[in-house]
Amino acid sequence: MAAQNIADVKGRTEELASVVSAARRKDYIFAIIGVLVLIISMGMLVALLYDLFVDGIPRLSWDFLTSFPSRRPANAGILSAWVGTSLVMLVTACLAIPVGVMAGLYLEEYAPKNWLTDIIEINVSNLAGVPSIIYGLLALGLFVYILGLGRTVLVAGMVLALLILPVVIVATREAVRSIPVALKEGAYGIGADKWQTMWHYIIPAARPGILTGAIVGLSRAIGETAPVITIGALTFIAFLPPAPVQGTPPFVNFDWLSAPFTVMPIQMFNWISRPQEAFHVNAAATGVILLAMSLMMNAIAIWIRYRLRRAHKS
Repeated sequence: MAAQNIADVKGRTEELASVVSAARRKDYIFAIIGVLVLIISMGMLVALLYDLFVDGIPRLSWDFLTSFPSRRPANAGILSAWVGTSLVMLVTACLAIPVGVMAGLYLEEYAPKNWLTDIIEINVSNLAGVPSIIYGLLALGLFVYILGLGRTVLVAGMVLALLILPVVIVATREAVRSIPVALKEGAYGIGADKWQTMWHYIIPAARPGILTGAIVGLSRAIGETAPVITIGALTFIAFLPPAPVQGTPPFVNFDWLSAPFTVMPIQMFNWISRPQEAFHVNAAATGVILLAMSLMMNAIAIWIRYRLRRAHKS
C-alpha cells in the first residue's frame, strides 16, 4: 500500500514537472517571438529615421527656415509652414486644454453616476479612436459651410482641438483617479468644501498628469494632415498671417485667426508629390524639423511632470 502511494506521488510529481516544463517552453518561445518582433519593428523605424536624417539634415539652414516656398527647390523654405503650424497649435491649446480639463474634472468629481454619464464616458473613450479624417469632414460641414467661418487658422485650431479633446479628458480623469483617497478625505476633514478641495488639493496633485496628457495630445495634433487638408488648407502660400502681437495699441491683434494658412505636414505632402529629387530633400528636412518639434514637446511634458512631482513631494 505504501509502495502504491509512493508510486502515485511520484507519478503526480512527474506529471506536474511535465506541465511546468511545457509552460516554460511556451514562455520561452513567446519571449523569442516578442524579441524578434521588437527587433524588426525598431529596425524598420531606425532605418526610416536614418534615411530621413541623412537626406534632410544637410538641407537645414537659416535660409530654409526663413524663406517662403518656391517653385525652385534650392530657394524654397518653410517659413509660412512653421509659422502656420505654431499659430494653429496655439489655437488648439487654448481651446482643447481648458475645455478638456474642465470636462474631465466634471465627469470624475461632479457628474452624477447614472446612465447618461455612462453613455458620455463610453463616447469619450470611443472618440479617442475615431479616424482624424472624420473630424475634418465634421469641421468642413459645420464650421466652414454651416457657420461660414471659412478655411482659416481658427477653424484648423478648432478641428484639431476636437481631435485631441478626448485625449485630454481621459488624461485628466486618469490623473484625478491616481490621487489617494486619503488626500480628499483629509481636505474634507479640515473643513474644506468640494470646490476648495478641488482647487487647492486635487488639481495641484493631478497637475503633472494633466499637463503631460495635454502636451502628448498636442504632439499628436502637430503631425495631423487629413483634417487640415479636408477643411482646405493651402498647399502653397507665400505670405504670413498678421502678427498676434503688434507695436501699437491695443497691442493684441486677432486678424490672424481669420487668415488662410498652411502647416508643415501639408508642405511635406506638396513637396514629396513632386517628381524633382530636390523637393524630396526639402520634404525630408521639413520632416526632421517636425520630428524635432514633436520630440521637444514630449521632452517638455516629461520635464514638467518631473518638476511638479518633486515640488508636490517637497
